Amino acid sequence: MKKSLPFAQRTNWSLEPNTLSVELKRLRDQNVTVLDLTESNPTNCGFAYPGNEILQALALEENLKYVPLPRGSVLAREAIRRYYLEKGYDVPADRIFLTASTSEAYSFLMRLLVDPGEKVFFPVPSYPLFSYLGDINDVQMETYSLAGDRHWAIDFDSITDKVGAGTKALVLVNPNNPTGTFIKPEEREGINAVCRANNIAVICDEVFFDFTFAEDKQYASLVDNKEVLTFVLGGISKTLGLPQMKLSWIVVNGPQDLVEQAGARLEVIADTYLSVNTPAQNAFLGWMKYKRKFQDEILKRIRNNRRVLKSYADMTEGCQLLDAEGGWYAVLKVLDAFSDEQWALKFLLEDHVFVHPGYFFDFDFETYVVVCLLPREDVFQEGVRRITNRLK
Repeated sequence: MKKSLPFAQRTNWSLEPNTLSVELKRLRDQNVTVLDLTESNPTNCGFAYPGNEILQALALEENLKYVPLPRGSVLAREAIRRYYLEKGYDVPADRIFLTASTSEAYSFLMRLLVDPGEKVFFPVPSYPLFSYLGDINDVQMETYSLAGDRHWAIDFDSITDKVGAGTKALVLVNPNNPTGTFIKPEEREGINAVCRANNIAVICDEVFFDFTFAEDKQYASLVDNKEVLTFVLGGISKTLGLPQMKLSWIVVNGPQDLVEQAGARLEVIADTYLSVNTPAQNAFLGWMKYKRKFQDEILKRIRNNRRVLKSYADMTEGCQLLDAEGGWYAVLKVLDAFSDEQWALKFLLEDHVFVHPGYFFDFDFETYVVVCLLPREDVFQEGVRRITNRLK
């Protein structure tokens, strides 16, 4: 009798690499230079980090002492409070919880809010990561649509048609990844109404919040949302371009009684793991002094690359750059002569340019490819030139 494998059903994913990954590896094994327009790791993109200052901030004597604080270092949380004050939001430090990553923050909140088998609403199109987070936390993933024909506005019918007693939370991404749209005031009102009526919490991911395409445009954070229990996520992987330093946060807001209860329970969860390392917490204050430098470089890169992408797309009949307001990504609508995966394979095999097919982000209609705006300008421009030539 064949024994079953000793693994949980929640990890029963397909572990076979997809065709794109196989072909990319084959080309690289043959030493073929591939222009990677999916590169989203800022430390690989040629930015001029203030290396000495980053490392000196880690060389503190305080790092030799361990002080376990479930909510995280007071000094680090005060620095996050000042970060929000600069934006016009007064966030009490005791409503801030530090985590080692945004993924961990999601896991903490799912453990806080959702029993096994209950539902959390996630937007589509959006992060491929969400399905794995749902599986790992025994959460049933329900989706709501962002309407492509309405500049990716929230389709409220896709929420109200499926919301029910087992729905515990609704995830917003502000701005959404990869569509780059911020939550509008009327959408916020609508979400609050739905969540209030159904006793649902809001989880709002704002890791890309600082990165807008228009220099003079301001958008609203949900960090001040008091209408319903709300959790806003941020982190230095995007805010400071330092994903290797592993520091993120949760801000809790909403009705006072719910905030207090959520904070007390979340503190127990955080205390159980105590996952945020001491050196990063202590260095955070010093790193934040260079926030403007970090962000100015990244903003210049993503805005320049988007302008280049638009100029090429505008000259290419078979290619349309979709409108967006911020983030690190751009979405191209391409000719439907092939599927999005077929186009991505053609770009890779014939032009040696790597892009994401739209289905990676759950685009389930029309034909889209997705690129990241972080790569060096020379790499990005040449990659865009090649794929738009292919589309002509």
